[in-house]
Amino acid sequence: MIFDKFKKNNNKIQKISYFGFADTKEGDLLFKEVFEVSKFLAQKGFSTVNGGGPGVMRASTDGARAGGGKVTGVTFYPKNITNFEGRDKGNILDKEIKKSNYLERTLKLLELGDAYIIFRGGTGTISEFAMAWGLARLYFGRHKPLILYGSFWENIIKAFVDNMRIRLEEMQTFKIVNSPEEAYEAILGFESALKENINKNKEEQAFQQ
Repeated sequence: MIFDKFKKNNNKIQKISYFGFADTKEGDLLFKEVFEVSKFLAQKGFSTVNGGGPGVMRASTDGARAGGGKVTGVTFYPKNITNFEGRDKGNILDKEIKKSNYLERTLKLLELGDAYIIFRGGTGTISEFAMAWGLARLYFGRHKPLILYGSFWENIIKAFVDNMRIRLEEMQTFKIVNSPEEAYEAILGFESALKENINKNKEEQAFQQ
């Protein structure tokens, strides 16, 4: 189900899901980075998806609106979760999708986005990154790409490669970028590669028949 919508879009990247630190404040470097990326991509015609909360989520909304883009927020309203940031009323959404728990919310964010931009964050961001990366490996060849924003990701990926068992294809599902322009170029590159791979698979299937 997570990948059905991507196929319906004819493998074209249209919606970007943003993940990152919920506690970053307006004026922080991280907030500014997210704002500029989201604004730039909105001006290029991409729409924004986030969790409807503060921090990186709010920054991606503000940037998208500044760039003339649309924003979809996937939210839930917990009663008994101690350390969940919740809904930010200042995060002005064009569309809100309410889910009943945190896991459903995460899965919906992964479903709606055709690609993911992952910024610096905490444990929540780590879990979102891990799920997105794992799904990309499972669906490799028609996967949803990851764009890892910031050079610090190089150290994180190196630690995985040095200490875990990382397969070659898993290293092809993401790109590390450091500017809005690089993020845009990465999206275009992923889109082109995915289309090429899918067309190749279709040709091979037709030949086998």
